[in-house]
Formats: sequence, C-alpha cells, structure tokens
Amino acid sequence: MAAIGRFQRGEEIFYAKVVDGELFKLKGDVFGSPSFEKKPTPAKGLKLLTPVAPSKVIAVGLNYADHARESGLELPKEPLFWFKAPTSLIPDGVKIEIPFATHRVDFEAELAIVIGRRVRNVTSAAAARYIFGYTAAQDISDRTIQHSESQWARAKSFDTFTPLGPYIETKIDPHDLSIQLFQNGQLRQNSNTSQLIFNCFDLVSFISTNMTLLPGDVILTGTSSGVGPIQSADRLEVRIQGLAPLVNMVK
Repeated sequence: MAAIGRFQRGEEIFYAKVVDGELFKLKGDVFGSPSFEKKPTPAKGLKLLTPVAPSKVIAVGLNYADHARESGLELPKEPLFWFKAPTSLIPDGVKIEIPFATHRVDFEAELAIVIGRRVRNVTSAAAARYIFGYTAAQDISDRTIQHSESQWARAKSFDTFTPLGPYIETKIDPHDLSIQLFQNGQLRQNSNTSQLIFNCFDLVSFISTNMTLLPGDVILTGTSSGVGPIQSADRLEVRIQGLAPLVNMVK
C-alpha cells in the first residue's frame, strides 16, 4: 500500500488506493490484509472524506522547540496531550468555519499519525508496527477561548477545526520531513519533523501507556513556530514532504 483515501458514492463509503490520480477500491479490512481491485473505479460522483473515522483524536502540544520558545513556555519533560472532538474533523477542500468573528483563531500545521492496530503499553522501539501511516492535519485553535481556560479541548474542538488528509501515506519515514504552511500563497510555517521534541514512535509509546489506541485513531504530533491568525477567504495549504497537500479555505 501507499496513499490510501476514503471516499463516498451515494450511500457507499469505501477506501481506495490512489495511484497517479486513479482510484483502486479496497477489498477487505483496510487495517487488516486488504487487496485492491485491478481496474480503477470511476471518479465521477465521488466525495472525498477524511481518510479515517477515528474513535478519538489526540493532540500533542509544545512538541517543537521553536514553537515552545515563541509561546514563552518551557520545554515539556513528557508529552502534553488532550482530546479533540472527532466531529471537528473535515477533509481536504472543506471550509474551516470561524465561530466567533471577534475571536482570534490560528492555523497550526501538523503531521498526523494514524494507528493501524489495537495497542496498549508498547515501547518506542516497537511502536512502528502499530502505525498504519501518516497524513497532513491542522489543529485550528480559538486563542481567545484557549487563553481564558485551563483546558484546551473547547478552544480546539469546534466543528471544522481539524482538517485532515487528503490521504494516508503508508510507506514513509516520519523522522525527517519538511513541514510547511502557506496562507494565501505566503509561507508562514517552515520546519522539519526532525525538530520534534518527542518523535512519532515516542508519542505512540507514551500515549499507549495511558490508554488503549484503536485502529483509525489519530494523533496530531504538534506544530512548529510561525502560527498565526486566520480570517474569512483565507486559503490554507499544509505541505509535508512525501504527502499530498491539504488545502482548506476559511469562512
């Protein structure tokens, strides 16, 4: 497998492998040992969905040293994480909605981990065996609410606040990938996953010691420096090396 997407035609929802713009439908369990049809499926009438429908979305904070510095916060001694509502997920191409016109709302480009197997208490050395793949994401954040509360879930869980996708890349090394965000064509964030304080395997290990992770669960690995405010009509594009770009407009 390589790039895997999730699609809908009418009432049917299915996974497909994406090869040079053509879609090959999956047969079997995407998290098991699936096979794919040899003939591409017609793209007409298809709707792109988020690449998974997770039981939980886990967000990691302050996981790039440069972002911690720009926030004026000390580096964490262990991963800091919280939950985002799965209802905040939107796919590539769907608009991000700002709920309160007077609030500051920021973009945050992130690499997302997609879990492939049920896992509990795994070591960092073994964590890769439980990862299905990686995709692009954003952790949209209402700073006005975030700065007024000690818990971050509400500020980051509004509908449309977690763009995800478009596809899951199953054959990629997550440890040295450029990660960028462009706002209306202007480069705003520019970093590399080698700058993560806790890498992807460390995160899966740490989180799995606190809870069971299920196939399809999503972990947002944190954002780099350069976060900034968004406004209506903005075009936001996340570009991560080796992944298809994630593009969403704002309204």
